[in-house]
Amino acid sequence: MPSHSRPLGFTLIEVMLATVLLAAGLALAFATLSAATRTATRGEAMAQRNERERSVETFLRKRLTAIRPVPFAVDNSSGLPQRFIGEPTRMRFVSDLPDYLGRGGPYLHELAIEDDGRLTLALTMVLAGATVEEPDPRPPEMLAEGLKSAQFRYRAMGDDGAMGDWEDNWKATDQLPMLIEVTMTDVDGREWPPLVVALPLSTASVGAIAAPFQETQQ
Repeated sequence: MPSHSRPLGFTLIEVMLATVLLAAGLALAFATLSAATRTATRGEAMAQRNERERSVETFLRKRLTAIRPVPFAVDNSSGLPQRFIGEPTRMRFVSDLPDYLGRGGPYLHELAIEDDGRLTLALTMVLAGATVEEPDPRPPEMLAEGLKSAQFRYRAMGDDGAMGDWEDNWKATDQLPMLIEVTMTDVDGREWPPLVVALPLSTASVGAIAAPFQETQQ
């Protein structure tokens, strides 16, 4: 009897099985590639966010540590010179502007936390204890955006020589606080590392330091 040889090629079941295995392999490779892409994207976004935070923190720290006890206005109610105005969402002080920003010398810095979630800085020239309006003033610079909340706080030494509590409003506008705190939170709820700056030229503790000295001289 003649023998029946197996036909050449693949059966339908073998083709279907190979197709299923190929599709599974492609799906696994795509999932792995997608996961790697998402991880790289998250890592890049985190690196950009950290770099932004470091840049803003470095700029603020340099501007705050360079604060000078220079008056920029006079308080009409008390007649005292105004050297520092501090509120929860606004600060005004005089600091030297670096030459690389295009205009060196003492400038009134106004840091403001805007309602739209931006942190801005406005600059005005100071001369002889008063601000000088420039003919072509620059608009406020944006330092950060996308903030859900932000706040400034202030601290000084009390009359008893002990460090006082944090204050939302700085009342002694003719003096500089000893410490300034800046806290910010992004719209996604991520909190920035708190920034606490000590002012080298603070005048807030002068009264507390001078009183004991005056007593020893009597």
